[in-house]
Amino acid sequence: MSYCVNCGVELDKDAARCPLCQTPVVNPVCPVDTTIPPNFPVERREVEPVNRREAAVLLSAVYGVVSLCCVVLNLLFWWRGMPWSAIVAGACAMLWVWTVLPLLLRSVHSIFLVGLDLLAVAGFLWVISMAVDGGSWLGRLALPIWWGCSVVLLFLWYILPLRSILSRCMLVLGSCVVLMLWLELCIDLFLGGYQPMWSLVVAVVGVTLMAPLLIIRYRPDLRREVRRRFHF
Repeated sequence: MSYCVNCGVELDKDAARCPLCQTPVVNPVCPVDTTIPPNFPVERREVEPVNRREAAVLLSAVYGVVSLCCVVLNLLFWWRGMPWSAIVAGACAMLWVWTVLPLLLRSVHSIFLVGLDLLAVAGFLWVISMAVDGGSWLGRLALPIWWGCSVVLLFLWYILPLRSILSRCMLVLGSCVVLMLWLELCIDLFLGGYQPMWSLVVAVVGVTLMAPLLIIRYRPDLRREVRRRFHF
């Protein structure tokens, strides 16, 4: 076995040059074996781009076949009178919006696609409520939680690329605090009364973590020291 005299990497028997630093291999004790096929490609080629339309058609066919099979099985074996195939079909429709539309709508702004993804989640929740007769929890619990998550996600999606690393951390922590407070509010109101408990603990932890970040953000000397210490 040969080793590169320049960088020390282990060489294969057919290596005439080091694959890492391109140093010529000269080893009279272990000459280069030219009879075996090379372990590394000798020609430089580019990976062929994926045809987005073909991928979209393939994914659409998969989702359609899964939905159709579940509908047929549901018609043949009616389980407790519940149209469970509607839930599967709704999930496939939601996944279609998540995966196929970005392949077809390449020129559309990403915030629009995120909005469509959130609407697809709302539609899937509606399908579940219709399948299990859960209209009460849809309007009083599921949709308010969906609304809060959508607002936070759209806000972060729009604002994060425009901020620095410290500002992003503070925005993410603050958004998590707001989202947890909203989540407990929705759950408590659905159950009958608002009694904040665990969301306040999350809020205290989030504010505690945000305080030093805020100080570092507005103190240039501390900010430079943190960047030097953590290499960013």
